[in-house]
Amino acid sequence: MGQKLKDVNEYILSAVENIEKDRAVTSTLLVDLMLQMKQVATSNNENIHKDLGLVAAKYVETLQRSNEQLVKITGLLHKKDSQLQNVDLTSEDKDELFDLIQENK
Repeated sequence: MGQKLKDVNEYILSAVENIEKDRAVTSTLLVDLMLQMKQVATSNNENIHKDLGLVAAKYVETLQRSNEQLVKITGLLHKKDSQLQNVDLTSEDKDELFDLIQENK
């Protein structure tokens, strides 16, 4: 099980690195696109501005998806940590829990 956990952790780290790289590239492209949109706005060419707006929306969607991926990964890590913490009960903890359960019966 230790090897599988290590593999999962490596995949998670790799996924987070990829998400961060994608976000950086997408953010750069979005900033560049916004600068172009400002230039086009002064030229009164509505068609180009409309087309650039659609591209900008795609970039924002990409950033939103990466946020969702980070939230999912964080949730999985939190769940894993919670499960690991629950497994580490000492025999004394188990005895106390058993006594509490017996008292409530």
